[in-house]
Amino acid sequence: MNDFETVIGLEVHCQLDLDSKLFSDAPAAFGGEPNSRVSPVDMGLPGILPVVNRQALRMAVRAAVALQATIHRHTKFDRKNYFYPDLPKGYQISQFEHPYCTGGRVPIGEGRYCRLERIHLEEDAGKTIHTEHGSLVDLNRAGVALIELVGMPDLRSPVDAHRFLDALKQILQYVEISDCDMEKGSLRCDANISLRPRGSTDLGTKVEIKNLNSFKHVQRSLEYEERRQAAVLAAGGTVQQETRLWNEEKSETLTMRTKESAHDYRYFPEPDLPPLEIADEFVKEVQDTLPELPIDRRARFADQYELPDYDLDVLLAQRKIADYFEEVVEETGDAKAASNWIMTEVMRTLNETDCAINDFSISPTALAELLTAMTKGVVNRQAGRKAFARMLESGEAAGDAIAALGLEQISDPQILRGIVGTVVDDNPQPVADYRAGKLKALHALKGLVMKETRGKAHPGLVEEILLDLLGEG
Repeated sequence: MNDFETVIGLEVHCQLDLDSKLFSDAPAAFGGEPNSRVSPVDMGLPGILPVVNRQALRMAVRAAVALQATIHRHTKFDRKNYFYPDLPKGYQISQFEHPYCTGGRVPIGEGRYCRLERIHLEEDAGKTIHTEHGSLVDLNRAGVALIELVGMPDLRSPVDAHRFLDALKQILQYVEISDCDMEKGSLRCDANISLRPRGSTDLGTKVEIKNLNSFKHVQRSLEYEERRQAAVLAAGGTVQQETRLWNEEKSETLTMRTKESAHDYRYFPEPDLPPLEIADEFVKEVQDTLPELPIDRRARFADQYELPDYDLDVLLAQRKIADYFEEVVEETGDAKAASNWIMTEVMRTLNETDCAINDFSISPTALAELLTAMTKGVVNRQAGRKAFARMLESGEAAGDAIAALGLEQISDPQILRGIVGTVVDDNPQPVADYRAGKLKALHALKGLVMKETRGKAHPGLVEEILLDLLGEG
């Protein structure tokens, strides 16, 4: 492997989060009974004309602006011809010669970026399901709006490819154009990989890998193909240009077909759709509605809240989580406490209940109230967890949950001094051990005080009073 350099480029299809399809008013939602969300346009019936979904164009431009691509004011659609049962028209409406944008880039960490060649709009095909009784066609997905993002061959390792997809998904979710759910087919990826002698500037023979339904599979398939191609080249062989499928069970790629070229699709201008002119005002309107992007928000969080990288990775993975965090901090003023609680209790609850932060029953204000109660010593962390659990079940405010469970922490020095004094008087052995230099005995005495108060005593005050009393003795 040290004799060769890996070159990887990714092609990503992203389904736009729209109510209707790209060229028809048929519903675009995932699922449904087979062939229940299909219009005459999707079926390719004679005499039916497509109409461009304006909201699809708006979302496509949002993606282009977020990825710093160049938006072209003049664009058009083309017919990509190929025959397959789930493509009723016998062609796909896509963009070839004049995509709506070119360029752009995706961050892949450590100040590096992967360039984009282009982003274009196109419609999805249907789905063919092969059974032992024959093949079935479901056209619910036919005509759904997609953007295809074509990456440049700038990636140099399978890990880079994973980073590219993570960053791209985060950006597309931040600008709210797609849920990027690979299980639903909202984000699909094909990977191109070749090897070349280290130091060479010429590209090697490219192999395309399909059937990749998770970021992990993308990385694993590329790692396998990297090893396979290196072995072929090291033995003096030639890598064949082809399309291969990833077989997860066998952890290997398998030949699917020899690779087509662009001329095989016989592209020509779509005669039923006039060219599109994208006005400057339209682009500016989209730019003005974009949120703060992940890379900018990360820099601000690091500077404003002084959070470590791990916290930033967790909080910024989803825009709504970051929003939730900022609302909590606004009311508490303690960024690290908010970060710690969200990364542990909140994220654990969301994962266990398969709940989105938008549907989380504890509002930022309610969580801020609980954190403030802990900061002021009203409750300790253990009691805070109990209050949190009750808030989840009952929807109560933090104060009400604390009161209902009787969790208020004993923070009165006079009350605690009496309790601690009794514990010291009743337990001469650990007192003697501590005075003999066995420091662990202090923790034993502290534990006895906590047991006596059923965990309600303020730990810091307990230790302070213990040291005072033991010092006096």
